[in-house]
Amino acid sequence: MMRLAVILGLLASPAVAFEPPNGCTPQLTIQYRSCLMSNIWTCDGDAAGEQWMGLFNAAGISRVRKVDREFQWLETILMNPVRTERMIVPAPDPENITELLETGADTYDFTIEQPDGSFERYVGYDRLTGDTTVIDDVVLDNTAYAYDVVNEAGEIVRSREGRQFISRDLRIFLFGESWDKSTPENVFSALPVEFLELGEVGFFPNQPLYDCGATMSSYEVSQ
Repeated sequence: MMRLAVILGLLASPAVAFEPPNGCTPQLTIQYRSCLMSNIWTCDGDAAGEQWMGLFNAAGISRVRKVDREFQWLETILMNPVRTERMIVPAPDPENITELLETGADTYDFTIEQPDGSFERYVGYDRLTGDTTVIDDVVLDNTAYAYDVVNEAGEIVRSREGRQFISRDLRIFLFGESWDKSTPENVFSALPVEFLELGEVGFFPNQPLYDCGATMSSYEVSQ
């Protein structure tokens, strides 16, 4: 398990390149529109298929999330202020990339324990649209999704839907377009632009590149 002290050290580092913790290996950088970027790494001792995904915005690293082979959100470390969310496992209906890719659709129903000890339940679906998109020579399947976040009183506190992408080879979701169900006209777009691997210029930086000069809209990133 990644310790908060390690994450705080990464957050404070002035280095141009981002360094994963000791015992971890950098795998991929994804640059998005809307001043977002993701660095992905794996760590010794984790289960097969588990990955860590660091999300960066104009201010630096904003979130680190550990996902498994089916893209379950096992642990999420949020910044500003630093706090940790954990998924309650096993889930009644866990997110399942295998089912999505084999059948074209996947439902999910899982609960996240919040830093204050409260719980939020995520209920939703992912669905393949049947279309593919090629970005930076990477073939991505297009998906549609929607979910509700339900509090302990059974009240829906957030509802979002949108379109995103999935990589069959990497077994990860990538951002696309998202909107609140109550205001579908307010679309936030964070389309992927570049995929960078070890040895390529721009691999594992500590900041995003695209659209960072503009004033960015607030956005609840759902991955």
